[in-house]
Amino acid sequence: MPKEVQMSIKMESELRDRFIVAAAAMHRPAAQIVRELMRAFISRQELPNADTIAAIEAVERCEVTTYDSTADLYEKLGI
Repeated sequence: MPKEVQMSIKMESELRDRFIVAAAAMHRPAAQIVRELMRAFISRQELPNADTIAAIEAVERCEVTTYDSTADLYEKLGI
């Protein structure tokens, strides 16, 4: 199991208080939510997946797809 360490973060007291209340309303420890937020942030910083790379390469080749509407976009994406 990884070693746990403590971390101090400076923030406004109102932000902290509202966060603690929101975490308590979900019956979850605030520290657990902070860890989840940190993991999500880190994962967004990692290399893009294959679909994102393909989309970037298509834009660089000027192969841009247009859609008539949001509904059209969702339909073509199968969402």
